[in-house]
Formats: sequence, structure tokens, C-alpha cells
Amino acid sequence: MTAGSGASGTVSDHHYADRREVLIVLPGLLMAILLAMLDQLIVGTALPRIVGSLGGVTHLAWVVTAYVLASTVTTPFYGKLGDMYGRKKLFITAIVIFLVGSALSGLSQDMAQLIMFRALQGLGAGGLMVGAMATLGDIVAPRERGRYMSYMMVVMMLATIGGPLVGGFITDSFSWRWIFYINLPLGGAALVYLLIVLHVPAKKVSHKIDYLGGGLLAVAAIAIILFATFGGTEYAWASVQIIGLGVIAVAATVGFIVTETRAAEPILPLHVFRNRNFSLTMVLTFFTGLAMFGAMTFLPLYQQTVQGASAVVSGLMLTPMMVGVTITSIVSGQIVTRTGRYKLFPVLGGAIMTVGLVLLTRLGVDTSRTTSGLYYVVLGLGMGFLMQMVSLIAQNSVGPRDMGVASSARMFFQQIGGSLGVSAFGALFASKLTDSLRTAVGSGVHVNVSGGQLDPTVVNKLPAPIRHDVFYAIAHAVQSVFVWAAPAGVLIFLLSLLIKQVPLRGRAQADGEAASEQPELVS
Repeated sequence: MTAGSGASGTVSDHHYADRREVLIVLPGLLMAILLAMLDQLIVGTALPRIVGSLGGVTHLAWVVTAYVLASTVTTPFYGKLGDMYGRKKLFITAIVIFLVGSALSGLSQDMAQLIMFRALQGLGAGGLMVGAMATLGDIVAPRERGRYMSYMMVVMMLATIGGPLVGGFITDSFSWRWIFYINLPLGGAALVYLLIVLHVPAKKVSHKIDYLGGGLLAVAAIAIILFATFGGTEYAWASVQIIGLGVIAVAATVGFIVTETRAAEPILPLHVFRNRNFSLTMVLTFFTGLAMFGAMTFLPLYQQTVQGASAVVSGLMLTPMMVGVTITSIVSGQIVTRTGRYKLFPVLGGAIMTVGLVLLTRLGVDTSRTTSGLYYVVLGLGMGFLMQMVSLIAQNSVGPRDMGVASSARMFFQQIGGSLGVSAFGALFASKLTDSLRTAVGSGVHVNVSGGQLDPTVVNKLPAPIRHDVFYAIAHAVQSVFVWAAPAGVLIFLLSLLIKQVPLRGRAQADGEAASEQPELVS
């Protein structure tokens, strides 16, 4: 078997690759992950400056939401089409779309253009993580997968530590526009490498793509995100617009379920949810995404205003959290590879993550950088136990023919959670910030929340009494976000207790047995 054929093998001839073959493909997968991770983290550090340049702090969340939402609605297609036709074509397509979106994002002249081009980036990004994780699942047995996922976590560490630093350096030294342009050489390298190394044999296939199911799923996802974004902010909860979005979301969800029960090749086969572990991991992924993406979006603004950090230092201040993520991910991956036991780790992750979120509710005007750094470490340790194990458990819960579906479903639910978190927490943040500024800022000075006056460089030039009031308003708004994020950690901990320890498949076991059309049911 070649490395490429392992990624595209059918159910009948599926077997796992040896170490040499895996190491040939692995660099391409790592570059795809680096591309997706680096972009998101670079942008996060530069958001305050982007708002200062283009205006519209109340639309800050949409810079993230547009990207995540677009990648969310495309992940099921990338996963299913990868199962049907192989990974290479989808990898190449995803990278090209992502690079075009990156170039256009750097050329944006207003917030509307930036949000639109970030959505285009998301259309490509939806295939990067899914393709990498699904390909790894195709060629590596679950029992050995933790070792290679550790390599992926090292790359994520480089991206998570280097991303904010590079983003901060570029923002301070050049322009925020270059945080998008930097994707071009990295993406070009990934594109060339995959074209050369990932050889997928051409094959004639006869499949019926579930466009109706995928379309209904996309409509449901978009309606849910818009419902959370506009409810109570742009429109009243009882308004026709919000009620209409709710009706559309429910109707599209029901239509999707009915369609999937009848489709010849459903975009998201419902039979995988009969496995209890798989269903639990999807819920865990949802709440992890909600807490992680939703709450963390607003830390750079807090750091660069209240704590007076530059964009570069703001990136450095997140390093403890990222190191915590990496340490626990690598340790848990190595232990699972040796012992085959994994249930303890998501339980620990949920408990530690909850403690970290509760600690972050204590962020205030006088919180030191050292104290906040310790809070970030705790949160990172919890997230590290969760991120890798959830993927491993989900992939171990399905058969080889549904590997792409498992990977895309995990990404879909994480991104739905993240989108809802960014949207809901963004609305909460804007509301609390506006209320606090209205009551705190006196002396007849007006601070425009929707304009560029919350740019850190502008805030620091305000008179001392007014500046303190603005700092208090921002800190209070950030506190409110984490107060609402903490219950997600509690739910993750409680649900993790329900996971059942099921033996991880090894290479010899998988190669020697007939591929199953249905995954083992866990009752």
C-alpha cells in the first residue's frame, strides 16, 4: 500500500499503513493543520487594531463568526466527499480557496468586505482540519493514533505560540493586513508538498451525493448562528425576524433528519449516533467549542487595553495557556498509546477546564499579568486533555468507511459550538460594555463603542479618569463572558463521566478482520 492509497482505501481493502508510510504523509497533514491554526490565532491578536482601522467594535465577533460559520457548513461535505473520492482533491481545493480568501482579506477596505472575505477563507478552512484528521484516521490504527496526534499537537503548539507572536509583531511593525498575506507562502508550500507526496490512485466511482441533506444542514446551522447573533441585540427576541429564524432552524433540522433516513449515501449518516461514545463526544465537542472559541475571542482586547499590552506582548501572554494545552495533549496521547485507556482524560479535562473558566471570571482592572497567566495555564491544561481524546474516541467509535464522517462531524459540532459561543458571547460582551460605559463614563465625554475609539492606542490617550472608567467597562464585560462560559465546563465534566471505556483497535486487529459496515454499539 502507498501512503496515498491508504487514505483512500475502500472498506473492502482497508488496512493501516506502517510507520514509514505514515511519516511520508504526515508532513503534509501537519502543514494543513498549521495553515488553519495559524490564521485563526494571528487574526485574534490583531482584532483590536482591525477594529481601530475599519471601525465597528460591535461587529468584532463577526470577523471570527463569518470564518467559523463558513467552515462549519462545509465540513460535512469535505468529510463525506473524502470518504467517497479520497482526500487529495479536497485538500488541494480547500487550500486554493483558503489562499484566495486570505489575499482578499488583506485587501479589505471596510468591515463588510473583511467579513465577506473571511467567510471565503472559511470555505477553504473547512477542508483543512477535516482532511488532515480523517487521513490520519485512515492510515493509523486507533491504538497507535495518540502518538501521531502528539506530533499534531506539537505543530499546534508552534502555531498557538507563534501565531499570536507573529500576528502581534506584524501588527505592530507593519500592518494588520499582512496577517493575511503571510498565509500565502505557507499555504503555497503545503499545496506543493501535497501535490508531490500525496498520490491517490485515480478511480471511477458511482456515488449519489446528498446535496439536499447537506443543504438543509447548512441552512439549519446558519439560522441557528443568526438567531444567537441577532436575538436581543439587533432584534427583540419576540420579533418576527428572530421567531422566523427559529422556525427556519427547527424546520431545516427536522427536514435534515428525515432526508438522512432516506438518502442512499447520507452526508451525515445517523447510524453513527447509535454509538453512545460517539454521541457523547459530539456533545463534548460542542460545549468545548462554545467555551473555547466564544470566551477566548475577547481576551486580546482586555490585554491590550486594561493590561496595557502591545499586540506582541498580548500574544506572549497567551503562551502559558497554549503550553498547558500542548503538555497535557502529548502526555495523554503517549499514555493512551501505551495503555489503551482513555476515559480518565476527558473527565480530568472537564474538571480542570471548569476551574480555569471560574478563575477567569476574576479578571479585573487590577489583575496582574502574572495572575492572569496562571489562570490561562489552568484553562490550557484542561483543554489539552479534551481536544485530542475527543477526536480519538469519535474515530474509534466508527468503522473505516465512516472515518471522514467522524472527523467532519467532530469539527462541525465544535464549530457550531464555537459559532454560537462567539455570537452569543459577542452579543453579551457588546451589551455589557455599552451599559457599563453608559453608567461609568462621566464628565460629558462620549466613547463610541461602534467606532474606532476602543482601539488600544486611542484608549490610552484618554484622560486618566475616563480611561479608568473605560478599563472598568471592558473588564466587567469580559468577566460576564466567562461567568456564562463556566457552566459549559461543568457540563463537559458531567458528560465525560458517561463515556464507556471501549478497547482501541490496533493495526493487526484491524488488518486481520473484515471491515464492518456498522460500528460497535455501546449501550
